[in-house]
Amino acid sequence: MTIDVMLPYYGDVAMMKLAVDSILTQEDRDFRLTIVDDGYPDDSLPAYFAGLTESDDRVRYLRNEQNLGANGNYRKCLGLLEHEYAVIMGADDVMLPNYIATIRRAFKNAEVDIVQPGVEVIDENGVVYNPLGDKVKAYLRNRTVGVSADAVVSGEPIAKSLITGDWLYFPSVAWRSEALKKHSFREQYDVVQDLALAMDIIMDGGKMMVADTVCFQYRRHRESDSSVRALDGRRFAEERAFFDECVRDFRKLGWNDAAGAAKAHLSSRLHALTLAPKVVQKRMWPGLQKLVAHAFKP
Repeated sequence: MTIDVMLPYYGDVAMMKLAVDSILTQEDRDFRLTIVDDGYPDDSLPAYFAGLTESDDRVRYLRNEQNLGANGNYRKCLGLLEHEYAVIMGADDVMLPNYIATIRRAFKNAEVDIVQPGVEVIDENGVVYNPLGDKVKAYLRNRTVGVSADAVVSGEPIAKSLITGDWLYFPSVAWRSEALKKHSFREQYDVVQDLALAMDIIMDGGKMMVADTVCFQYRRHRESDSSVRALDGRRFAEERAFFDECVRDFRKLGWNDAAGAAKAHLSSRLHALTLAPKVVQKRMWPGLQKLVAHAFKP
């Protein structure tokens, strides 16, 4: 059971190399690594990637002729899948040596379409830490699945939990390729496209396993693209549009509790409020107006 590891790449070269090294040093070596370079401008990269593909026949490298952006590059990766299971890894994250083995064990359950393994958070220097947002994620996850090992969840309960507060770590999530290809990423989203994909699979009857084995390090930067988008309000405008879609979709399924959670989107409102002091400090007044509106607008 070969696992496709897709690595859509644009960004820090050193961190990308750490990510690649963490993949190639997996204890379970039955995987195929595909790097899809979205045209990152660095003269050292052609020789580096050539060396990878020449030394390891499990590695495939492609470079986009035109920059597709994150969502477009994700969708291109889906078109390149060749095996039954896949992960779309972040180019600055780290697989611990047991990641592939953990995912393989999880998919022995033939009903599972999505696997969220155990994750620890690292900062830009590789130091493990646990910021407030990730403590909230852990609380929401545990409230839904408890502390039991390898819990399988589906239907309205998991939809309601994730729409209340997204506790998935997308780069660590493994997917059944058939489900990925069926639903793909919604083209209109650049921040919540991963949650939208998971929600589409869940609404279609897909099941998720939440494994308790820690096997992945998710890198949380203090000034990530999503953080910048949050400060100027773009993130929350996109989230609100997605929540509105979910309200309609959930009601069609008769998932009224989940629809109520989507309409309230409490964690998103609280997130906007927690960013307000930083926006004031940076004197981003239009952004502040958007954050306050998102937090309190019905």
